[in-house]
Formats: sequence, structure tokens, C-alpha cells
Amino acid sequence: MSMYLYENKNIPKRLEAYIQEETKLYKFFEHGFHGVRPKNYCGFLSVNGEDYFIVPKINEENETQNLDSFLYMLMVAYDVKLSHEALAGYDTHKHQFLEVFIRMFADGLLHEFKRGVFKQYVTMQENLKVLRGKYMFERNFQNFYHQNLYCEYDEFSMDNRLNRFFLYAIRQFKKVSSYPNLSRCEQILDEVVYFNVDIKRTNIRFDRMSLRYQKSFEVAEMLLQRLVPLTSRSGKKSFAFLFDMAEVFEKFVGRLYKEINPTAKLQVQKNFGSLQLKPDIVTDSMIVDMKYKLVNSREELLAQDKYQMFAYGVNFDIKDVMLLYPKHQVDVCEDLELGKGDDVVRLKMRSLDLSVDSGFEMYVGEMRKRVEELS
Repeated sequence: MSMYLYENKNIPKRLEAYIQEETKLYKFFEHGFHGVRPKNYCGFLSVNGEDYFIVPKINEENETQNLDSFLYMLMVAYDVKLSHEALAGYDTHKHQFLEVFIRMFADGLLHEFKRGVFKQYVTMQENLKVLRGKYMFERNFQNFYHQNLYCEYDEFSMDNRLNRFFLYAIRQFKKVSSYPNLSRCEQILDEVVYFNVDIKRTNIRFDRMSLRYQKSFEVAEMLLQRLVPLTSRSGKKSFAFLFDMAEVFEKFVGRLYKEINPTAKLQVQKNFGSLQLKPDIVTDSMIVDMKYKLVNSREELLAQDKYQMFAYGVNFDIKDVMLLYPKHQVDVCEDLELGKGDDVVRLKMRSLDLSVDSGFEMYVGEMRKRVEELS
């Protein structure tokens, strides 16, 4: 049986004791006199055989709807495409949504492998009985009496950086999933040497030969960045799979906005002298910035957010700006003017209701409609 936890709400005491000892979880939880509570992170936590869902409080009374809405937001935010069969079977696996993403990765990668494993020319150095490629004079003179020859040559090989990344990802996912397609992919990469990968420094570039693997790479990278192995006292798998909700909210709304207005620009970074600005959404007539905060009225608007939006409006020369929040208890609908004269910036404060009691396609359709109405 899975237990639901909510961001910014106290967690059970038995879980609190574990988190206080597990340093890997410190960044995801707030420790204080009131107890321990999740910060703005949501997702899945498995500890010593007990499963917990940390979900945003989108609907006050419906835990299942909160989980559904959260998963749908993830699918849109990270451009996750599930087949109709996968969506139909989602109800069976929704209490294991990490498994949904792992299966999508494994199925997609296996599909590409069946079309042909990615290979590229890799420079090899070996000690051979016959000359192959370039004769390595310095190495051979250092071992003058050696019967073999040191050679350097190029080989069209599957043992390359991209496949090493995939092999690393597959083995990490097998620690938390027994999905057969993971093993099938691993068997195909039998000529690839296993290396640990620094997920923060993958630095893999795609060209026309490897482009069809980019989606599999992006999904695996997204999962690996958020999958945290934990200490287990029971011998059962313990791990965390958590998302920063500020990032999810920003990406979710950004993608919907882009569908509504293809000319909208996301995450536009510009320098104005020594001032660097990066609003979330820029259109010809409006700048939108998302804030994942609990705000009910203008009295709760931070001064720094006012200055930020004023700077956006003046420097981008777009005088209509909007701060968009997730709806908490009441709808936020405030209009303010910042500055005066020719530099006045018109600021809207709006909230977006993320709650829809429906399946994925209807959810996305309704959310797109709500975002369009705000803009």
C-alpha cells in the first residue's frame, strides 16, 4: 500500500527518522522545529519496502487526481510520448510511474537498436602479431625485442560514448526495474565496455547518424538526474525519484504556450549592459514568468519579483508582463502598474488551476484552453 505525502506538509515520524540519517535526501526536505516536510519536490520515494508518493496539492480532496495531474504535467513538461496502449495500461501502473518512464526508454531504445545499433569510427591502439593501420614507432622501439607490433587503427565500433552512456543507464535502471526490454537492450550492447558516467558531464553531441537516438538519450538523462539510490536496512530496494516542481511548472506552461503561439520564445537570455535577464516566455506583446509559490493576493507579492518584472518590461520594451502562479486556495487576479510615464509596466498576477478530473488527452486540452484564456 502506497502512502501519499504533500509538499510543504509534515511527514510521518517513522519516515522522518530515516530522512534525518540519509544525507542524500537533505536537499529535498526541510528540517525544522515543526518536523520534516518535503520542499517543492514531488515524485516517488521507496524506503525499506514502503512506498511514498510526494504530490502537489492540486485538488484538496482527491489524492489520486493529484497524482494523475502531476504525472500528466511531467509528460507534457518533458515531452514524454506514450503509445495508446501504454496510456490504456497506465491505470494499472500509475502507482509505479517511474516504471512508466523506464519502459518508455527501454521500448524506444530497443526499437532503434532493431533498426541498427549506432556505430562510429573509434581510434584503437593494440599490440598485434601483424601490422594493422599505423605502425607506432616510439612504442615499438621501447619494446624492441617484443615479437608483436604496436599499431594504431580506426575501427567502426559500437563501443563509443553514446552506447557506453546507454549501457550505464540500462544497468542503473535494472536496479529498480525488472522490465525485460532492459535486458534485451543490454544484450545487444555486448561489445560495449561498461564505464561509470558522470551524469552532469555527458557532453554528447548528435549528428545526422545518431540523431534518432537523441530522444532515448534525453529520457535516460532526465531519469538519471532524478534517480537517487538510498541506503536500505531491509535488503529491499530504496531510492528516490523526485522533480523540482518549479522546473516542472515552468516547462509545462512553456510547452503549452508554445503550442498556442509557435512564435513564443522560451528561456530567452539577453544581456543589457552588465544586466543579464532570462524571462520564461517572451511573445511580441507579453512577457510571462512562472513562479511556483503559494500566493493569494498582491499583498504577498515579493518586492524582488516586482523589480524583476519591471526590468523585463523596460529592457525588452514589452510593457505588458504577467506573473503566473499555480492556484492554491483562491484564484489570483490582480493588476498593477510599475513605474510611471513612458516607462510604466503593466503587471498582471494570475493563477492557473492545474486540477482536471479526466484522462491525459482531455487534461492537456483543458490546460491548453486555460493557458490561452490567461494570455
